[in-house]
Amino acid sequence: MKRKDYLSWEQYFMGIAELSALRSKDPNTRVGACLVNEEKRIIGIGYNGFPSPLSDDEFPWTNEGKFSETKYPYVVHAEMNALLNSIKPVKGASLYVTLFPCHECVKMLIQSGIKKIIYKEEKYRDSESDKAAKKMLKAARVDYQKFTP
Repeated sequence: MKRKDYLSWEQYFMGIAELSALRSKDPNTRVGACLVNEEKRIIGIGYNGFPSPLSDDEFPWTNEGKFSETKYPYVVHAEMNALLNSIKPVKGASLYVTLFPCHECVKMLIQSGIKKIIYKEEKYRDSESDKAAKKMLKAARVDYQKFTP
């Protein structure tokens, strides 16, 4: 008789996103993402961090102060890294991500043809970025749902 306590596909893919988030060196917000095609194959993963040629010891990790002295102008988000690291076309794919995407990432996801977003947390719920992201997702008919284990 087969096991009945195995991971569902959604648990498995969100687990990959969570594992990817552990690679982030961000002291405040660690985000991981896993892109999955329609055949349930992982086609890209990513986490938030600096562009690979930049030293994460020479750029700031702080989230307060003058913009150019914070992490914000330098960090590549997990969703963007998953798209950049993808090994196959992403049109029609789903994204499993540990934090609901910001409006900038949503623009890239829509443009890339992502059809579904499954997210774990909504840290910035009801922020202006969140409202803009959800408005674009609705207009582009991209489904999004909170992950429920």
